[in-house]
Amino acid sequence: MDKIKEQLLQMSEEEYRKFSSALIPNGEKMIGVRLPNLRKLAKSIAKADWRSYLMSAEDTYFEEIMLQGMVIGYVETNIEERFQLIENFIPKIHNWSICDSFCIGLKCAKQYPKEVWDFIHPYFSSQKEFEIRFAIVMALDFFVDEQHIDEIFFLLSKVKLEKYYAQMAAAWALSVCFVRFPDETMFFLRKGILDEFTYQKALSKIIESRQVTPAIRQLVRQMRRKE
Repeated sequence: MDKIKEQLLQMSEEEYRKFSSALIPNGEKMIGVRLPNLRKLAKSIAKADWRSYLMSAEDTYFEEIMLQGMVIGYVETNIEERFQLIENFIPKIHNWSICDSFCIGLKCAKQYPKEVWDFIHPYFSSQKEFEIRFAIVMALDFFVDEQHIDEIFFLLSKVKLEKYYAQMAAAWALSVCFVRFPDETMFFLRKGILDEFTYQKALSKIIESRQVTPAIRQLVRQMRRKE
């Protein structure tokens, strides 16, 4: 652990630390290591004694937690052990950056889509902000397809979205759904199921998407609710 922390400290950049700290809430303690460097280190750990590393890894700094999540994505193991690693890691997620980077690294979702979908499903019903965000981001990263689109809409209609980062994840997910399934997503949005904040943010993200035509963008603007 001392060697890994030493490596992290050697890769630190003060200006990058200041920049990143401004983007990450909750007063996270940061070293200032760029993500490509973290990924490179994570890959090297994943090829070594990664189980010992994960058992004794420290959570003092943002980068230490981020590194653990990346290692879990890179290691070669069976799906049962990976699910246990994921389950153990999720309580350490306290900001959007670690959540989103962790999710995109879980490529096992492509190899075991049914198993991963079943695994993330209960997290949609969580009362915890970042457990919900974990489920939603996993869905938008790997499951916006014909098989899952209707269930995604159903889950988003039932999920507890009172917390900001859960709401923003739902809005982001709906913008991804809109690009791939515009008619179905439009129908869902027009049902009026979503809370006001999530609805308006979803429209904004759709409008901001470069994959939406000017004509559709104007149509979506007209869907904004007036106060």
